[in-house]
Amino acid sequence: MDVKQAKQEHLLALKVMRLTKPTLFMNMPVTCEDRDLPGDLFLCLMKDDPSTVKGAESLILGEMLTLPQNFGNIFLGETFSSYISVHNDSNQVVKDILVKADLQTSSQRLNLSASNSAVSELKPECCIDDVIHHEVKEIGTHILVCAVSYTAQSGEKLYFRKFFKFQVLKPLDVKTKFYNAESDLSSVTDEVFLEAQIQNITTSPMCMEKVSLEPSIMYSVTELNNVTSADESSIVLCFYCDSTFGKMSYLQPLDTRQYLYCLKPKPEDAEKAGVIKGVTVIGKLDIVWKTNLGERGRLQTSQLQRMASGYGDVRLSLELIPDTVNLEEPFDITCKITNCSERTMDLLLEMCNTRSIHWCGVSGRQLGNLSIQLKLVSSVQGLQSISGRRVTDTFLKRTYEYDDIAQVCVVCPYTSPES
Repeated sequence: MDVKQAKQEHLLALKVMRLTKPTLFMNMPVTCEDRDLPGDLFLCLMKDDPSTVKGAESLILGEMLTLPQNFGNIFLGETFSSYISVHNDSNQVVKDILVKADLQTSSQRLNLSASNSAVSELKPECCIDDVIHHEVKEIGTHILVCAVSYTAQSGEKLYFRKFFKFQVLKPLDVKTKFYNAESDLSSVTDEVFLEAQIQNITTSPMCMEKVSLEPSIMYSVTELNNVTSADESSIVLCFYCDSTFGKMSYLQPLDTRQYLYCLKPKPEDAEKAGVIKGVTVIGKLDIVWKTNLGERGRLQTSQLQRMASGYGDVRLSLELIPDTVNLEEPFDITCKITNCSERTMDLLLEMCNTRSIHWCGVSGRQLGNLSIQLKLVSSVQGLQSISGRRVTDTFLKRTYEYDDIAQVCVVCPYTSPES
């Protein structure tokens, strides 16, 4: 048998209010032309209105601040602050009051109470106040659960709860693109460029305080969002770094801004080509902004990942090559061959002549070291491409060919500059 109990009247009252900054008063101006029937009546009324801006009475925004009338929007990365007050509305002393505040998200339940100890007693018309803070790190539905337990004067233990639901919205839309740097001496380098596109998807402007990239342990980062300018007015020439976005770094609603970063392997990891090739984790973006009257927000992305460089198991790069060589005179180049795989290789070097470039040396020899010096001779003047190198892994019978790995300018030493 179900028995419906009457709703119990509690001795304590619970009040929960969100703490947020005030906003500027919104004034709706009413105007008319001078030849209309009201004449300058509306203008005089607006000048006498204390909420309008003097000299700009037709502006919508006034000079006065208004307190928030509702819960408002909460965005990811902002700090949620709330004021909790428990007031004794009865005429008797209440004992052992315990106030607990939990925040329930889709994945966890967090205790936000500043103190978990009970208050011994609360006299009539007195209250217990508490302020909680929490940096919001999840989007979606959040529920603030406030529970109050106490003991009445008769010794009866009482308990009640209240629930406050709110939504956490996404403030920014972040998109990233990765680019592998190209080099004159090798087809692919270990440098990586990151382009980050950040869009403000809120309804209010943002002041972008900081947008930085925290690289992974194997990379160092260079920010490419500043322009160096010189101050020639002083005796000593001084250089300053100015942001490419100007001094006032505002991001209007639905506006997008692009940031660029260059990542390089650290010197101790630069020689570990096989390790660098497999590194896909680049780092994470740290974004700090301010909205309205200085409300601060911070957002960190998850670890950014890219596709690994596709230069194969064997990588060929040139370490030293002359800019200009003489026709039909031998010249030296220094090459570096790197094993980018995780297995041992037995490499065989073959050199094939082209129409303009001829290799001097023994072709088909085993490579005992990774840095080798080779001799060439050119039979044609002009800008010539160095090609015809082939490296074979004798273990797997796999061949790697390298064409147009560099260019060299060939001149005739017998031709005078005047001719």
